[in-house]
Amino acid sequence: MSKFTKFAGALAALVMANGAAAQSNLTAETASPLAVPGVTVLGLGEVAQAAGVANIQVATGQTLTNSLQNVAEGSTDIAAAPFLLAFLMSKGLGPYAALGAEKGAELASNLSVLYTYRFGTYTLSAFESSGFSGWDAIEGATIYNGPPRGAALNRARASIKLATGLDDGDGYTGIQVNWGQAVRTITEGAADAQILPTNFPDGRLSQAAAAGSIVAFSMPKAAYESEGVQKYIKAPGTAGVSIPLEQGMFGPNITIKSEDDTFRGIAEVGGEVVSTTMDEELAYQLTKSLIEGLDDIRAKTPMMNASWLGETDLAFTGMCGAVPVKYHPGAVRAWEEAGYTLPDCAKP
Repeated sequence: MSKFTKFAGALAALVMANGAAAQSNLTAETASPLAVPGVTVLGLGEVAQAAGVANIQVATGQTLTNSLQNVAEGSTDIAAAPFLLAFLMSKGLGPYAALGAEKGAELASNLSVLYTYRFGTYTLSAFESSGFSGWDAIEGATIYNGPPRGAALNRARASIKLATGLDDGDGYTGIQVNWGQAVRTITEGAADAQILPTNFPDGRLSQAAAAGSIVAFSMPKAAYESEGVQKYIKAPGTAGVSIPLEQGMFGPNITIKSEDDTFRGIAEVGGEVVSTTMDEELAYQLTKSLIEGLDDIRAKTPMMNASWLGETDLAFTGMCGAVPVKYHPGAVRAWEEAGYTLPDCAKP
């Protein structure tokens, strides 16, 4: 059992234990417990329970497209939300097309943000033993590109389209598997390669690399600097990552290929969302607990130090513009009380 799995299991037990001492019982949905959203909300559960604010029962491995709608409809209290999904919901587009524009806008107006983070940077990778050479090998290949629906699948497909011009189902065969089966899908060789949101280091790839050396491929420089990609990274809930390359930055037994000393990719940004009807004091106390526990949460796994958790600058949060969600009033109070500056466009 990896340290990431042990950590997630221990935190889940802490979050659900001693619920009688907490003031509120809340439900939360998130993605893999090995990824930034999972580590963050499990960490929130730990600090909120310790402070006597709330007992948070966390469901991991969820499809966030559904989780966001659950919060908007009032059946879940807290969910990890890529801001792209909030935008698509507000327009009744993509996975929310069945809602229609009017219903989608109504549901999106029910959403508020407590805090933000970077979900991950979309990275193409493969086992070294496979002989997969990188972006130039995608045509005709089978690529694992995320869960059956949602922001991750959209981003993975967009990354390939922008870098190579290829479409899922035409230029290559995409396969979709829920997050709970991601590591098994990689290690069992169901696909030639995968393009998934990754972190520095990355929990999923680190687990998979125990089965063999993995190569991660930086997006080609020409593709990253193209007009298409540069326009795309300004889209709702999107950011560009261009950072100095360090071998091992994804974890042990994972090497990186780039034509220079830089790693490039398209990143997903979003955060924890709640209903606009959540009690202001509760939202304040939850956010305050998170802020006061930032150092502890960042210390849980090395990837959290590079997750942009605790950032409020627009360059990191992806808020405003076409993103329809704003901070909850209680969250605004907590951040500003702690000395942070929030942009006016992100306030309700």
